[in-house]
Amino acid sequence: MLAPEVETTAEDIAEMEVRGAATIARAAAEALEAQARDSDADAPAQFREELRAAARRLRNTRPTAVSLPNALRYVLNEVEGDTVAALRASTIEAAERFRDQLDRAQDDLGAIGANRLRDGDTIMTHCHSTDALACVEAALDDGKEIEAVVKETRPRKQGHITAKQLREWDVPVTMVVDNAARRYLDDVDHVLVGADSIAADGSVVNKIGTSMLAVSARERGVPVMVAAQTLKLHPDTLTGHTVEIEMRDETEVLSDEERAEVGDVDVENPAFDVTPPRYVDAIVTERGQFPPESVVTLMREQYGEGTSEPWAEE
Repeated sequence: MLAPEVETTAEDIAEMEVRGAATIARAAAEALEAQARDSDADAPAQFREELRAAARRLRNTRPTAVSLPNALRYVLNEVEGDTVAALRASTIEAAERFRDQLDRAQDDLGAIGANRLRDGDTIMTHCHSTDALACVEAALDDGKEIEAVVKETRPRKQGHITAKQLREWDVPVTMVVDNAARRYLDDVDHVLVGADSIAADGSVVNKIGTSMLAVSARERGVPVMVAAQTLKLHPDTLTGHTVEIEMRDETEVLSDEERAEVGDVDVENPAFDVTPPRYVDAIVTERGQFPPESVVTLMREQYGEGTSEPWAEE
């Protein structure tokens, strides 16, 4: 039986009430911890299967957000013991260790990314990324003055979340519609974005529109910095796996009322796109900053040559 928190977390991730790769990863680890605490299994095999079932429920919510399976892998691979009590304790301890590492990772990443930002720089953002904002926060803590051009990022306007956070830090913000990005690139020093996942060849999977922005930035000579914790590396791509692009509900683009007015049209709503590595200048992680073509080495160090699916049914 799944714990109520597992169901709630899965629904919140699917509906994007919980968003951002690091936030999703944390929520997944906490949901597995809740499953372990709430389980009334009376045999180790039953406990393990309940834990795997909880992980499967969570895994299926966002196929593109690689931080989610990476978080599940971390916790499940640390579960050990011959009794239910031992299994429960090791699950809770693994979730706690994962959260601690997550907290340190974002701080370390922010400090590294801040070194690429100079006093007086203006950045352009796309969507909402806590990793990207960690770089800005660290730069502000260093005493640097930073300004931002924030794309609203349709259809869900996650740019509003970014703008709100930056204003809370007293960063001057200019918000623009997505289609105005090229016009304002001449006024910025860096494009700073996050990532939902990064493939072995250095391709960056991020919110739809990132690729178009990166191409325009390269044409304008504006460097593109991707801030992404190593939990966003997609180890399956080492074996040739193609990153699945999530298609979201068409009503995010065209409401039922609008459809009635417009007429019978097909709507596609991809959540992400893929930015080729040639348009990215640096990928900043808690392990350092890397050119995109070097990410494969970091990925092998982190995950080896392949990955497992510890949530699979036995």
